[in-house]
Order: sequence, then structure tokens, then C-alpha cells
Amino acid sequence: MSFAKPGTSSQPSTFTEPGAFTTRPTLQGTFGMVASTHWLATATAQAVLERGGNAFDAATAAAFVLHVVEPHLNGPGGDMTGIFSTAVEPGQATVLMGQGPAPQGATVEHFRAEGLSLVPGSGALAAAVPGAVDAWLLLLRDHGSWEIAEVLDFAIHYARDGHPVLGRVVSTIASVAELFREHWPASAALWMPDGRIPEPGELVTNAAYARTLQRLVQAGAGLGEAGGAAAHSREERIDAARREWREGFVARAVAESVRQPHRHSTGTDHRGVLDSADLAAFTASYETAATLDFRGHTIAKTGPWGQGPALLQALAILDGFDDERLDPSTELGAHTILEAMKLALADREAYYGDGGVPLDVLLSPEYAASRRALITETASHEFRPGRVPGYEPYIPELRTEAQSTAGASAAGTGEPTVPPSGETRGDTCHVDVVDRWGNMVSATPSGGWLQSSPAIPELGFCLGTRLQTSWLEPGSPSALAPGKRPRTTLTPTLVLRDGAAVVALGSPGGDQQDQWQLLYLLRTIVGGYSPQQAIDAPAFHTTSMPGSFWPRTWEPGGAVVEDRLGDGVIAGLERRGHRITRAGDWALGRLSAVVRDPRTGILQAAANPRGAQGYAAGR
Repeated sequence: MSFAKPGTSSQPSTFTEPGAFTTRPTLQGTFGMVASTHWLATATAQAVLERGGNAFDAATAAAFVLHVVEPHLNGPGGDMTGIFSTAVEPGQATVLMGQGPAPQGATVEHFRAEGLSLVPGSGALAAAVPGAVDAWLLLLRDHGSWEIAEVLDFAIHYARDGHPVLGRVVSTIASVAELFREHWPASAALWMPDGRIPEPGELVTNAAYARTLQRLVQAGAGLGEAGGAAAHSREERIDAARREWREGFVARAVAESVRQPHRHSTGTDHRGVLDSADLAAFTASYETAATLDFRGHTIAKTGPWGQGPALLQALAILDGFDDERLDPSTELGAHTILEAMKLALADREAYYGDGGVPLDVLLSPEYAASRRALITETASHEFRPGRVPGYEPYIPELRTEAQSTAGASAAGTGEPTVPPSGETRGDTCHVDVVDRWGNMVSATPSGGWLQSSPAIPELGFCLGTRLQTSWLEPGSPSALAPGKRPRTTLTPTLVLRDGAAVVALGSPGGDQQDQWQLLYLLRTIVGGYSPQQAIDAPAFHTTSMPGSFWPRTWEPGGAVVEDRLGDGVIAGLERRGHRITRAGDWALGRLSAVVRDPRTGILQAAANPRGAQGYAAGR
């Protein structure tokens, strides 16, 4: 059985409204394909492919451009998670781990002594060790083919010579302008250099970050501060730049900047605890992906230090239902999917973390069946983690927005929502690339948002706030501890079939990332949608779980839906007990995907129309 497609009578009438994006074809080609959340990043990656670079060269070049053009969604001081497959080993999915750990000074005792019950949502005290730059350069060293100078040239150009600033960047700066002026003068100088907020489309520069990248390139030529033997090979030049980042001028500037007390989202001033020794001790790495077989496909994700296995758990639960219960466009399907995600996300809170519960139980058919049996015809308003032998489920404090005293904003719907205090409910950007040889990569860079913490003047960026996803309560698998990775929401996806990677997929969206990707997988694998149809189709997600970001509230039975799901479907969900929030017609998700058919070599790419910011390109 296939789902009803866009344009058929069983779809809500608004699904085929005149001019609907569902009429757009999925891009096809055989040379290389890119999909990303920003047109300049997409164009950069495609330019690399056109000039003979491979998918890893292209993704890395695009990632550094994203630091420049989407600074409200990611930055060099943040983190990234990637998952990839090479043409040499097409059936192997490998995780690129760019999530830095908590600094050695980040103890629960220190935060308690600062008068805190949660890790703040903004301010350098919430900074993990930056992991994104080292991870991208590791990928470039081991699997790319270009020199570091060639790869970074695009980002250096846009930072030094300028790029048209996005309206979303402008609105983010406007929302924290008072914070910048009163408490974070270095950020005001960087983002409002003449004392005013830039206009959308205005050409803006970041000369400091351009100089930072140029100094990393120079380190490869033997001109860095961190020392080391002269670099004679491409790999040695890249390692010299990585060493300069970890041990040279970057590490020194970071350590010096956090020592100054500054305003945090709590309304109080604190120093950060990140030190140069923390940067020197961290290196990005590779890991074997967690996988689940679903309807002839293997879905690959990160381990439980990320939220990725929640998608696998949801698929395992849903795999036991008939196809009619897996159609996101129907009342029954949407209800079933929402309930499955609630169960998977409850387990995320109860068991996931760096060194958390092994996945063999959580992904087993027996465990999935026990969870599936909890789904009834009505919406659950309970927090219901499962029982894993030998482990006690962690039950976090369950607070609603009304019970929170943090004054947080409403949850974001594909872009971050930033109140004047600077905290962000977590958003990011994404890039997918596949090349003519069959190399494929999906990556989700995040953190280090311009509104995260005070800018570091000599570097041109700020630190991230990923530690806010760690709990300060004992017993949590994601409790804060020095050297421990915070449980990240970054969750790219790789899909394999018949021993080869066939789809790279991802989305920004904090806690919603895997929920929106689940809809894509169900619509393409079970429903037969094309990639673009699946991205364009109406989206929804549950908010009936504790949020990963400060102030970590939940809405029991909450579901956010796009109005295009249809009045009848939405009314049916309400009758079943879901507490519905309508988000508008085109508001949820920023999915992108690239696809490769190993039999024909034909490549495809699709990107999200929401916000008119996602782009796909190729030939």
C-alpha cells in the first residue's frame, strides 16, 4: 500500500492549492548534488564539485561559509555531527563526532555555587569545548582531496569582502541589541559596528573571522604559533591548522575571553570555565553508527550521546503497524506517529547520554513491541519511559511554560526564537552532499550562535551553549560532568539499501529534527513520495517531552501542526486529546536531502521551501 500522494483526492484540499511547492520536481543529475539551508553554502559546495573536488571537500567548504552567512544558527565556537559513507566502502556508515565535552571546570558543584539550578541558555558558562572546526578539518584531512587554503578561500572571501545579510540574522541581532549594548559590547562592535542594526540584504563583513581563517591557513605553511615540524604534505598542513586551533592563538583568545564576568540568560553575571587546556585535550573522531533495518532500508544515526537513536526507536515501534497507520497525512497516521515519538523521546530523557544505556535493548523487537502496546486511540499526556533491565529510568522535573519562572520564549518552528535575554531554543543549519563517485555526507553544524555569548573580538565569533542540554541533577544519564559530552540534538541521517548509501538527510530544529526526518522517511520509504514531495508535505511534531534547551519545559499532549494538514485531520487529533498548536501553512521543518541510485548513478537533491532559504543544486 502507498500513501495518498499530493494531488490525489484523499489529500486535504489545501495540499494542492495553486502554486503549492509540491509541484516542484526533485533535481536530478549525475555530476554531484548539494542541498543546504543557505544558497551561498549550496553554491559553494556545488562550485567545489564542479572543479573536481569530492563530497568531503564540498561539505567542508560549505560548512565554513555557513559560519559566515548563518551566524545566528551556527559558528566556529559551536559543534557539529556528521554521518557519511565513502565510495571505497559504500555500505559503511561512519559518524563524524564533532561534539566537544564539558570543560574540566564545569562541575555540578560549581554551577550550584553560582546559584544555578539549570545550565544557562546564554553566556560562556554554558560553553562546551568547541568541536566543529576540528571535526571538519579531520574529515577534510582523511577523506577530502583539496588543500586547506582552497577549501577555506570561499569563507575567507565572504567574511572579508562581504555577503548580503539574511533577514533572519537581522531580526536575531535586533532581538538582542539591548543585551549587546548594555552587557556584551564586543558583540555590539561585531554585529552593529556603526551602532545600528543592519538592513536585510545589506553587505556585511566579519574581518576578524577572515583573519582567523587566514592564520589557520598560514599555520599549515609553518607560520603558526603552536609549533610542530614543517608540513610537507596536504595532511600535515591540515593537522598544523588543527594544532593552531587547539593550542595556538585561538585557544589563548578563548581562555582569556571567558575570564571576564558577563550577563547570562539567568539575568546574573558569571565567568566561563573553559580553559586552553580543554581545547588542547579535545580532538574530533569517528564512530560506528547506530543502525536499524526498516522496510528494506538501513537507517544510520549517532549513538545515544545524541538524540539520533530516538528516530530509530520510533521506526521500530511503527514497523509493527499496518501501512495505513504510518501515513502522516491522515488522522490515524498522525496520531500514531505522534504517540510513537512521545515514547521514543521519553526514553531519550530517561536513558540517553554520553555513556548511557546500551542500545541493544532499546532497539530490540521485543522492546519495541512492549512500547507499541502502549499506543491507544487517544493521546497520552504522560511521561512514559520504558523499563530496561539493570537501569533505573531518570525522570526529570516536568515543568510547563506556565510553571517556569525563566521567562522563555515560545518554541521555535524551524528558526530560533530569541528573547532579549539571549537564550535560544536550539536551532542550526544543515548540508548534504553526494558526488559522482558515490561519496555521501550529511552534516548538522550548530552552536556558537551570535546570540550565545559575548563575541571574542580577535577571533570574530563567540562560544556555544551546548552544556544547557546537560542536567544538574544526579542520576540523569545526561548529567553535567567534566570531560563528558552533553547530549546533543544534532542528528543527521544516512540511509543505506542493498549495501550502499542512498540518502543523506537532515534538518535544523532542535528537538524537532528527528521528528521531521521521521515524516520524510515514512513518506519516501512506505508512501512512495519523491524527496521533494516528502519535504513539501505538511509537517507536525510533539512537544510532549522535556525540551533539550533552557528552560527545559514540556507541554503534556502538545502537538504543533501545519494548517495544511487539513481541518478534518486537525479536528480529529483534537478529539483524540492532542493539544494542538497551529503553526501556519509553511512553518515547520527545514529538511534537505540528497539521493543516489547505485544502479543508475543518477543523483537527486531536494530542499525546503519554508522561509525561502533552503536550496538544492547540481547537475
